[in-house]
Amino acid sequence: MVNIFAVYKPLLRWLIKLVGMRPQTVEIEPGTVMNFWVPNETPNKSKNSNNKAVVLIHGFGADGITTWQFQVLALARKFKVYVPDLVFFGGSITDRSERSPEFQAECVAKGLKKLGVERCSLVGLSYGGMVGFKMAEMYPDLVDSMVLSCSAMALTKSISDAALERIGFKSWSDYLLPDSVQGVKIFFDIATFKLPWKLDWIPNFVYKHYLEVMYDNKEQREELLKALVIDDKDFTIPHHPQAIGRQSNTAIYRESRSPCRG
Repeated sequence: MVNIFAVYKPLLRWLIKLVGMRPQTVEIEPGTVMNFWVPNETPNKSKNSNNKAVVLIHGFGADGITTWQFQVLALARKFKVYVPDLVFFGGSITDRSERSPEFQAECVAKGLKKLGVERCSLVGLSYGGMVGFKMAEMYPDLVDSMVLSCSAMALTKSISDAALERIGFKSWSDYLLPDSVQGVKIFFDIATFKLPWKLDWIPNFVYKHYLEVMYDNKEQREELLKALVIDDKDFTIPHHPQAIGRQSNTAIYRESRSPCRG
């Protein structure tokens, strides 16, 4: 049977191109390459809302355009939308050993600057939200405002341990990098909220196809997850001058049972 996601991805790319976007590969530095979906038109310095740059940073469950496909289709005609694939997702790769959210933030910021983006509003989901917080901290002149969902400023060990106990996993790799159909089912059960259909209605082959397509670079992604958890004593609350819209941790736990939806 043909993998349905392998067929859907080219169709999705075609749809995204119809709303005025295109894929572009950006060399961040020798050995580090990041893929972006970018507007067909280059940004200009006009303050008109039609030229506002909006950057959508995905979580751990899929690459950028798969995660944000509906938002891109809704926003691309009004804003200059940029969708990066974080390193080790969607073909973005590096030969450097760094795996921290700071490194991801550095790569996204450098890529945006090479694409001509001087200021942007940033939207981050889960892991992408943590990368977004780092971007705002490290590049305040680039990030004008942020909207962050299902995310924390950092995943400290105490937060991580409590969350893993709550969802019943020993590690984030066990949850976010499943190696079986049942593991993918559990991932979607925890990571989704109020779907219009029941997950049990979806045939097993759909989960199997998702598993085959969405989890490449597994070893490197495991390293990203290990680098994500930090000691409580190493975290201090940074000052963010940007306007920030954020879903509360209480809402996150109530809705998804996890602060790291994927």
